[in-house]
Amino acid sequence: MGSVVGEKLARLGQRSLERKYPLIIISASGGARMQEGVLSLMQMAKAAAILSQLSERRIPYVSILTNPTTGGVSASFSMLGDAILAEPGAVIGFAGPRVIKQTIGQELPEGFQTAEFLLEHGIVDSVVPRSDLKRTVGQRRSRLSSPALRAASNQVSSAPRRSYPSSATRIAGSPPCTSPAPTAKAAWSRPSKLSSAPAGRESGDIRRLI
Repeated sequence: MGSVVGEKLARLGQRSLERKYPLIIISASGGARMQEGVLSLMQMAKAAAILSQLSERRIPYVSILTNPTTGGVSASFSMLGDAILAEPGAVIGFAGPRVIKQTIGQELPEGFQTAEFLLEHGIVDSVVPRSDLKRTVGQRRSRLSSPALRAASNQVSSAPRRSYPSSATRIAGSPPCTSPAPTAKAAWSRPSKLSSAPAGRESGDIRRLI
């Protein structure tokens, strides 16, 4: 998933927002284009941001996973659908089985990273043969677009939420947090790498210290 693909996804989502059309994306990818470096990685956040806007507007998004769907695609837009469908036997995951096995040092379950395995563990909503995709997608789209479901979603989203003071307000002199002090077992010791930060650098800026 390079910069061009990310831009196409963003424009597709923008058109769906403007016309209020449900969005359907069929994924088949081996991951991100590493030769583009950080530009390729940023496409994950770019695609997720436009899908967040669709969710706020209650516009349905159906994600269809084919073989294979891995890497940055599976780590971003393909797993953010209101309904996630997969084809039988499709390989779905982030890294390959060999890399995962070497990382965790354990044997992987039988059928790991297949559509059927993910269905059993609640990652995908349904495994659908390609011949039945058209009918199934139409049914899911109709359900997600139903007025009753939209009314229920709007009622949940309009519920009052507790507001918390921003960090700037707390620094400006608002009362300190009244949470109970942590016990000795739960006490957190600051790593030496953070405590040795040079003077003048904000201690909360972890990104500079890593």
